[in-house]
Amino acid sequence: MSNHSQDQDDKASKKDDGQGVEVVVLGDAESIKFVDNSQVENRRQIGLFSAIFIIFNRIIGTGVFATPSSILFFSGSVGLSLFMWVIGAIIAAAGMQVYIVWGTAVPKNGGEKNYLEYLFRKPRFLITSVFAANGVLLAWAAGNSLVFGEYILRAADVEPSRWTLRGVGFACITFAWILHGTALKWGLRLQNFLGVIKIIVLVFIVITGFVALGGHMKIEKPNNFSNAFEGTTASASSFCLSLYSVIWSFIGFSNVNYALAEVKDPARTVRIAGPVAIAVVTVLYLLANIAYFAGARKEDITSSGRLVAALLFRNVYGERAERALSALVSLSALGNVLSVIFAQGRVNQELGREGILPFSKFWGSNRPFNAPLVGLGLHWLVCLIVIFALPPGDAYNFVINVISYPLSIINAAISFGIIYLHVYPYKDWPRVGIFGLVAAGFFGAFNVFLFIVPLTKPPVGGEPYNDLPYWTHAVAGWAVFGLGFLYWVVWAQILPRVLGYSLRRVEEVGKDGLIRNVFKRVPHEKSS
Repeated sequence: MSNHSQDQDDKASKKDDGQGVEVVVLGDAESIKFVDNSQVENRRQIGLFSAIFIIFNRIIGTGVFATPSSILFFSGSVGLSLFMWVIGAIIAAAGMQVYIVWGTAVPKNGGEKNYLEYLFRKPRFLITSVFAANGVLLAWAAGNSLVFGEYILRAADVEPSRWTLRGVGFACITFAWILHGTALKWGLRLQNFLGVIKIIVLVFIVITGFVALGGHMKIEKPNNFSNAFEGTTASASSFCLSLYSVIWSFIGFSNVNYALAEVKDPARTVRIAGPVAIAVVTVLYLLANIAYFAGARKEDITSSGRLVAALLFRNVYGERAERALSALVSLSALGNVLSVIFAQGRVNQELGREGILPFSKFWGSNRPFNAPLVGLGLHWLVCLIVIFALPPGDAYNFVINVISYPLSIINAAISFGIIYLHVYPYKDWPRVGIFGLVAAGFFGAFNVFLFIVPLTKPPVGGEPYNDLPYWTHAVAGWAVFGLGFLYWVVWAQILPRVLGYSLRRVEEVGKDGLIRNVFKRVPHEKSS
């Protein structure tokens, strides 16, 4: 193709497709609009209060119920374990500041995908492919499906065997898929109801902690707060694994960034909603962990696996209360599975609608129930692979680590990207204050630590898995990015040359007024 033709391709051109859809051909990243100017009446309906709860409800999942035992195991002491939650809150606050900067600069729906596309503009479409692989191939809902299985079996007083646990996890993720894919309104109603249950359970755990501190227990008072730092681990690998579990429990502080185009006064709202939500969650998390240490011995907590909340209730109220709480925590896990698969299904659907995935119309469909049944089904399939392929004892920790690892790389990239853009700004990049730059440097440095240390061998007794090698999640994380790169080579390089077309990003304004960036195949004779 001649340079003149290439120049013509790289200029944006407008046309109407005859079906009420305005199409703007975008030749390169410079032409992409990183602001959503869709003219849709009453689209911005998310106010400050709703934004706070969007973040709040996404952060509080099963992490605070299921991860304290592993955090204590890797920390080695009660004191460091509590301190890890404080560190996690500081990291989350710094991360929130990073997302505030990006949300202000790129106020449109989509989160990290938009920020990475803004930052890494060449090679064209590479970062889109890599992020798509990360979004599609990671089994976000698998871990909490297994937590649901553990707690519901405990509530039923059934010992969770390998295949029983897998079977209940399968039933959980399948129920979530079918409900959200066939009866969207009822799925949202159940999701919101379970969100209320989740908050009630957490508050009840905090109250139980005060009861335990008062000495009203079925066992001898454990006194975990005397010599609180006894047994502290000095291993960087163990410290990193503890942070993974803590950060997993804080994942969701960026949730409102995925819907900024629907937020009223997004710059002001995100600056207030994020810090408020993180502050409330941090207080509840610390009080919940104090409750666990007030009501159970250190050795019992580390051996309880993901059932530490049930252990607390058994020690304070007895076995019946333990089973009742287990049922409530299982409902909290179900609510998180519903929330996660709801979001991931739409990620898959949008990747299909943008033409990034193969058979894009199939994945982007809303048929037959006016819900993303197929997009949800793709995430369901990925989760099933993890649930049935991995040993149940390792599956939950693997899901936490394999999701946290690539996220650390992405967070490091967009954090240092803020500093880079401060020095070499694009013409539409806003000025960032010193606080934002410091937060970006701090958050970026911690995330570099989180994706380098897992490549080093942990000390004896500090292995993250029972049956898997310690490096499994790191290799899997890089493999996901590698698959995204290979997909880009085939999708954006080989196929266009072999089949004689150019891959172009097209901006479409539909009848609904929404603007979408869609990938189209343009035959060479038309693109010249």
